[in-house]
Amino acid sequence: MTTNHLTAPINIIAPYGGHLIDLVVDGQEKRRELISETKALPSVQLSSRALCDLELLATGAFSPLDRFMGQADYRSVIESMRLANGMLFPIPVTLPIDKREDIREGARLALRDLQNRLIAVMSVEEIFQPDYHAEALSICGPVDGHPLAAEMCSWGKYYVSGPMDIIRLPAHLDFPELRQTPLQVRARLAALGHENVVGFQTRNPLHRAHEELTKRAAEQVGGGLLIHPVVGITKPCDVDHYTRARTYLLAFEHYDKKRTALSLLPLAMRMAGPREALWHAIIRRNYGVSHFIIGRDHASPGRNGNGEPFYPPYAAQTLVAEAAHETGVTAITCEELVYLPEEDRYEEISRVPKGRRTFILSGTQVRDDYLAKGKPLPSWFTRPEIADVLATTFPPRHKQGFCIWLTGLPSAGKSTNAEHLEAALLERGRRVTLLDGDVIRTHLSKDLGFSREDRDTNIRRIGFVAAEIIRHHGCVICAAVSPYESTRQEVRQMIGADNFFLAFADAPLEVCERRDVKGFYAKARAANLTNFTGVDDLYEPPTSPDIHLDTVRLSIRESVNLILSHLVEAGFLERNAAPCQFERTAELCAFAQ
Repeated sequence: MTTNHLTAPINIIAPYGGHLIDLVVDGQEKRRELISETKALPSVQLSSRALCDLELLATGAFSPLDRFMGQADYRSVIESMRLANGMLFPIPVTLPIDKREDIREGARLALRDLQNRLIAVMSVEEIFQPDYHAEALSICGPVDGHPLAAEMCSWGKYYVSGPMDIIRLPAHLDFPELRQTPLQVRARLAALGHENVVGFQTRNPLHRAHEELTKRAAEQVGGGLLIHPVVGITKPCDVDHYTRARTYLLAFEHYDKKRTALSLLPLAMRMAGPREALWHAIIRRNYGVSHFIIGRDHASPGRNGNGEPFYPPYAAQTLVAEAAHETGVTAITCEELVYLPEEDRYEEISRVPKGRRTFILSGTQVRDDYLAKGKPLPSWFTRPEIADVLATTFPPRHKQGFCIWLTGLPSAGKSTNAEHLEAALLERGRRVTLLDGDVIRTHLSKDLGFSREDRDTNIRRIGFVAAEIIRHHGCVICAAVSPYESTRQEVRQMIGADNFFLAFADAPLEVCERRDVKGFYAKARAANLTNFTGVDDLYEPPTSPDIHLDTVRLSIRESVNLILSHLVEAGFLERNAAPCQFERTAELCAFAQ
């Protein structure tokens, strides 16, 4: 039975935070031998997530792990949060691959980064099939709407494991002075000279409440403080790590340097709530921490599709506290801090005198009520220099990028609506890129067929391009059949749910066949065209699209205005923008109706 709680205590095999695993090859001669060997080896290009995991395996942050998990450890961690040898470890760390004939047990395998640079060589000992359903249930708990559960659909069909020789760590050109290994952080903390050290995890900019919280925690334990933000993979809608690192450096100037260290952690988060909080504590123990701050809703993705929290409040604090006798990490729990304007200070909410006026801002309020509207953040909430960085990086919502993703059967009206929507947005002064499925197939995806795997790859490519455009505040319209719900949700996560709008061009199959001027449906019916969506291949209609376009009942003009109204309500178009006034020819209106 899969559980999310600790099993009975066992004998500890080795203390966390003791000897650190080090997989990096020592010596130029050995490196040259490995590099020469890889010329004849099959190779795998690692994902961004796998590269983060490999780096932390290599430097000992995941000690006692010395490799990507084999099947026994994987199954045991899912079921009991323990490795096969009994040690507590709550999160599977695995390497997904798509099986090929040249990747087999007993062989050697070259591991490469996203630029195809050689990173490591693995001696393959195990290749096994994951149980993604059980894995998602155990790690994520409720999987509906969970970003990791959606992402798993794109992982490989197999996991591979075996000892590795790390030739070089993944390259990081940004903030090199803040990128320190566990051994380097331990040395830095030792130099500060404090027996107790509090670790602080964040994936957000540091504001005044964070500052107060961390300083109080260091005072509480009478020791040092490690500010240890994650700069690997977090939520797609999070502030980019370059901006966050700039705010960390600015905030660090307001800490006591004799008791505080700042380092970046290249961790790929799972957003797994209590399990992840426990994982974070073990990782920080390997970095030399004795105490760890656990928030009310630590490492949670927020709320599910029903608007409910993914995990119970304070569940993460309870789990980390229960495991302290094994991990060696004491949980520092904290209540929400509120600002008392009359006294110009922060206080825990339970200790505020009755009737006293308090101020507080949620992350949603910061994003929607201030940054999205170009409104300066108040000085009580964040330091002015940090507010300036955030204001520069985040323009008002009506100047930010977004994606309208049009899905539907072939000839449902996606491309026609997309073209007219593009014109309407250009009229309103927005920078727009139209990524049409047929055009993408001609250029970006001309190497792909129409199997499910190739269809998914095509949609991911479109999603990747769209995400890059949006990152630079451009607007994207994607018109692609995109038949599978799981892949559409994956793209939503890739782009960021706040900037992604799924528009369902809804028309019955018989109407789409009548509209088909290219004759594809007729060819598919005659078996002259295979794997055609709606005939001999599946289309999964969206269960809850952001925008529903009944392209039989609505004219093109009405459909476009419906999308524009949605964008106005979401703040991506200014309310005083001119309404859609361009006329459609009788032929186009007849086509839509």
